[in-house]
Amino acid sequence: MGWLSWIAFGLLAGAVARIVVPGRHRIGCLSTIAVGIVGALIGGLIGQVVLGHKVHFGWDVKPFLLAVFGSVVLLLVLEALAGRRGRRGPFV
Repeated sequence: MGWLSWIAFGLLAGAVARIVVPGRHRIGCLSTIAVGIVGALIGGLIGQVVLGHKVHFGWDVKPFLLAVFGSVVLLLVLEALAGRRGRRGPFV
């Protein structure tokens, strides 16, 4: 896949992940692309560990679902970190 394909793949995977994860996401288009691309890498790593073989990313259903799964995991981690940072302690 070329770099334009990775951008489009990341945008689609990140957008689907934003739809799947409940809550309000205050990220823009570029951040959605970044979440999708990093999520695809995370999903590929999870796929290699769980499936036991190398995942070839392309315009197919299985790699796309792995990318969405990795993007959902990444969004949940980012929201947990943002939520922890946004809370105030009992003495503040």
